[in-house]
Amino acid sequence: MIIHGNEIELYRYFIYISYLGTNYRGWQVQPGKPTVQRVVENALSVILQESIAVTGAGRTDTGVHAANFVAHFDSRKDDLATRQNILFRLNRFLPADIAAERIIAVKPDSHARFDALSRTYEYTISIRKDPFLTGRAWMRHGTLDIEKMNQACTCMMEYRDFTSFSKLHTDVKTNNCVISEAGWRREKSLLIFRITADRFLRNMVRAITGTMVDIGSGLMEPEGIRVIIEAKDRSKAGKSAVADGLVLKSIEYPESLFTAH
Repeated sequence: MIIHGNEIELYRYFIYISYLGTNYRGWQVQPGKPTVQRVVENALSVILQESIAVTGAGRTDTGVHAANFVAHFDSRKDDLATRQNILFRLNRFLPADIAAERIIAVKPDSHARFDALSRTYEYTISIRKDPFLTGRAWMRHGTLDIEKMNQACTCMMEYRDFTSFSKLHTDVKTNNCVISEAGWRREKSLLIFRITADRFLRNMVRAITGTMVDIGSGLMEPEGIRVIIEAKDRSKAGKSAVADGLVLKSIEYPESLFTAH
């Protein structure tokens, strides 16, 4: 429970949502632009009949998808996690490309962004045209050497400063990230890149993916990624992969955050 202004009792929740980002200018609210955050805040405010502001675990860029995005919000209602019909009502109100998966009660000071232990993304490349993957994968013809791309992943995990894969002129205090998992796998006609880290810089996964494709195409050797990272210069890395193939798969939190009110 949170005491907020004039002794109003508020209760904090995590909401887990999934969405296709194709029709949105990313997660974060932008004036005059369609964003996922704006849609979710509006839906919660209407269904709960109170003004709701949500704080996301991060920001996804225009066109990027999420299978398991997390945000927190405060409400005057203390029973949202146990109401039988709240998700049903919320999902009926939300558009078809956004779904509410869970609402969980958390401790009053829990924060969807700052308390996250790790985030996992996957990027999908389809080596054949597939109409069922339109907007959900990078349709790219040609052979890629996964073995060399995985060698580059091994090299990359030895580093912490990923300035070379960050969008320029961001407001972060550090470009250091700890990558705990990075690798490519093949599933029939799909090539899937999975990466987990404690945090990600803006555009980081797409920039890494584009660089990995250069390596897999034979434009550079796997060890070349060391030169790129050590340069701390975005212009040295490859072009960012298209947004379509990127999905936020999961976010991990300490169990200690989750508690009944």
